[in-house]
Amino acid sequence: MELNRYRALVAYDGTDFQGFQRLSPGARSVQGTLEAALKRLSGIETIVLGAGRTDAGVHATGQVISFEVAWRHSTESLTRALNALLPTDIAVREVEQTVPTFHPRYDALSRVYVYRVYVSEVRVPLLARTAWHLRATPDWEIMNRAAAMLIGSHDFASFGNPPRGERGTTYRHLIQAAWAEAPAQFGAKMAIFTVEANAFLYRMVRTLTGALVEIGTGRLSLNEFDGIFRARDRGLIGALAPAHGLTLVEVKYARETPAENTEKD
Repeated sequence: MELNRYRALVAYDGTDFQGFQRLSPGARSVQGTLEAALKRLSGIETIVLGAGRTDAGVHATGQVISFEVAWRHSTESLTRALNALLPTDIAVREVEQTVPTFHPRYDALSRVYVYRVYVSEVRVPLLARTAWHLRATPDWEIMNRAAAMLIGSHDFASFGNPPRGERGTTYRHLIQAAWAEAPAQFGAKMAIFTVEANAFLYRMVRTLTGALVEIGTGRLSLNEFDGIFRARDRGLIGALAPAHGLTLVEVKYARETPAENTEKD
């Protein structure tokens, strides 16, 4: 049976995964879990490619993957079949057949992440897996002034390294970076940091988030932040926001016409 390439939108709670990428034998990864489900479905080894190598504990609602599989039925039935085989902390939201050359990582124009924080004197257990607990309200205005300094093409060496196993430039183009207050949950104030770039360095979003919270809580000034930014020295920033507050929400691509799948159930 002929193999076809598919593109899928995937969501997962990253708490119990070592990250998206399969790294350590026996360790639970999103990639490995998806590949195991596809093998059960098709009977052959299948490699899953992802748009973003989310770190251990990082979540996704908009991860994009691709894979090749022989499938005679509709993409809707493929979605249902995969979800029947996947554990409850990962789900395939939709599947479409795509062109054979599609690569979810290299074809991406940009990625959008959100980082969630909540403010409460007492921790809120129902937010513990998806938001960073702050005990005092930071100054959102000054945090946004700092975030605005990041927009555009810059060397972000102070905030991250090239992805693991790769050598390359530390220049990235930030399209948006802004904090906004969100509706309260379980009596706690909520805020979301939305950041979009053509690509990100390793732990770049978490490092930026940690530094911006330091500014908002008065532990770092705008001038100090600007100096660190310009220094292009990773050793100058120690703050790292916890992984569990971060979610990959969207990967953007150029408009394309997916390969038609005319097979039916």
